[in-house]
Amino acid sequence: MSVLFNHAIRWGFADRNPISGPNKGAGVRQSSKRVRIPDILEVSEMQAIVAKLQLRERVLLFLVMVTGLRRGELSGIQWGDIDFANLLIDVRRSVVDQVVGRCKTEASQKPVPIDEYTAQDLLAWYRVTPYREPGDWVFASNSRRAGKNRGKQPLWLQTVMRYHIEPVVRELDIQKRVSWHTFRRTYTSLLHANGEDVKVVQELLRHGSAKVTLDVYAQAQMPAKRRAQHKVVEMVRPEARQEALEMAT
Repeated sequence: MSVLFNHAIRWGFADRNPISGPNKGAGVRQSSKRVRIPDILEVSEMQAIVAKLQLRERVLLFLVMVTGLRRGELSGIQWGDIDFANLLIDVRRSVVDQVVGRCKTEASQKPVPIDEYTAQDLLAWYRVTPYREPGDWVFASNSRRAGKNRGKQPLWLQTVMRYHIEPVVRELDIQKRVSWHTFRRTYTSLLHANGEDVKVVQELLRHGSAKVTLDVYAQAQMPAKRRAQHKVVEMVRPEARQEALEMAT
């Protein structure tokens, strides 16, 4: 069952392995029925978390906040996948437990738009990371314990969550269970709250099934995706909101 759940994580059906538990021997059996409603973060909570993070974790979090990338997709980004000129990320692979695999579905491999603020964040990280070749992982592991593999593997994002993000959540006294998938769910909720077209939401999230988006089959265009995404960017990035207000006046 543990192997089964690992594959479920790789394909985005689950965000953790309940069989293993937080510690060795702590796993428990779970039924297929959801026992609690997944937590959704408030915009103010996301902003508070980001404000306390260092550059690497801040870039990671802003990226997932405004793209809804799955954990494996986030881990699998290489510098060559980012088109800074056209503000796009080409999602080509998913990495779970350091195993490089295909994306969840064909729809998952569609390019993801990014905004200029996220692009600037990525460039800021590019300037300080020692791994900058097109084939290098954007978020490469720089642990000395990796030896010859140092820089050749992506970060263990669950470790980043456990040692960098969860402590901040506790410090802020946010009484919610926060995982990488929490930010994807929150992104979805913000898009729906903004009244975006269901097809735009489907394609931004790259869902493979039309049932997820009420069986709407119209083709969403990139300008519509950018407008929808930028509303979320303005919500989580105060500087973007201020710039929009200045342009409006």
